[in-house]
Amino acid sequence: MENEVRVVLFGLGPMGKLIAKGILEKKGVRIVGAVDIAEEFVGKDLGEILDLGKNLGVTVTDNAEELLSRIKADIAVIATRSYLKEVYPTISLCVKAGINVISTCEELSYPYYKYPELAAEIDELAKKYGVTVLGTGINPGYLMDTLPIVLTGACQRVESIKVTRMMDSSKRRIPYQKKIGTGLSPEEFKRMTDEKKITGHVGLTESIAMIAAALGWKLDEIKEFPPEPVIADREIVTSYTTVKPGQVAGLKSIAHGIKDGKPVIILEFISHAAVEEEYDAVSIEGVPRIHEKIAGGVHGDIGTVAVIVNMIPKVLNAKPGLVTMKDLPLPSAITEDVRVYLGWRKH
Repeated sequence: MENEVRVVLFGLGPMGKLIAKGILEKKGVRIVGAVDIAEEFVGKDLGEILDLGKNLGVTVTDNAEELLSRIKADIAVIATRSYLKEVYPTISLCVKAGINVISTCEELSYPYYKYPELAAEIDELAKKYGVTVLGTGINPGYLMDTLPIVLTGACQRVESIKVTRMMDSSKRRIPYQKKIGTGLSPEEFKRMTDEKKITGHVGLTESIAMIAAALGWKLDEIKEFPPEPVIADREIVTSYTTVKPGQVAGLKSIAHGIKDGKPVIILEFISHAAVEEEYDAVSIEGVPRIHEKIAGGVHGDIGTVAVIVNMIPKVLNAKPGLVTMKDLPLPSAITEDVRVYLGWRKH
């Protein structure tokens, strides 16, 4: 088979590197460019940055415009920031270059609720240039929105949905442990949440809005509560630090979708170093009642890489515009050459 899918990468942080390696494991897809602003990466071969022991012939650059002017790419994978306004310039640049976009940006997973005007602008721009834009990942993008949406397919009636993600943060990357306040005092945690340096889990609002849209529910409001610290009652050793009793072991983020004055969509994201049982659970009250539990949970990094890579052919097959996971065919694993999954192509 010819005509490999050509990918350009934006962002080579911990997640971006994992995505790059995930792409390299697949047949029928090739990385043709990489962009990062880190001085220690610029000018180096991507293979060196990924510690592959070989060069890939892809030199990392911090000049995205120059790169896109001289390469041809089918899709850009943007793994940089969580907030849409910060990622929008990169999305716009890629779209205007005629390149499809798939991004880990949490707010892009369902931007219509917080940013209706910007969402409309992205949709219009993507249609103008004949490309598709998707924000996704393991969460938001799959576990706390797409999965519960699919589970409601077996229901005649849905009254409420509760999703809980319980994660042992001690197994996660050091940047992640820092992000949730591991090892802080309760006072430091409060100060950092007040300063928005600890924000809790980004994307709960987007997941609730996506679920409501899929069910045709008009919500009164989406209420996202400030992150709560989980305090250690024993000493816990992680790869990042030793958490002493009374210090912060992690956090809990909760959001409610309110309809007719009561919560009908409840999302709980709980991540700390003292978790005894990891799991992902969806409970649907309705006819019939459904309770699904993934024992052990889904590893966040591995799952994010999988969702991003597996959605590449679905984005390439989609009609132009801004799309969300509820708009595309059901997510599924790529087990063969990527090109096997491609139907009509925009390029």
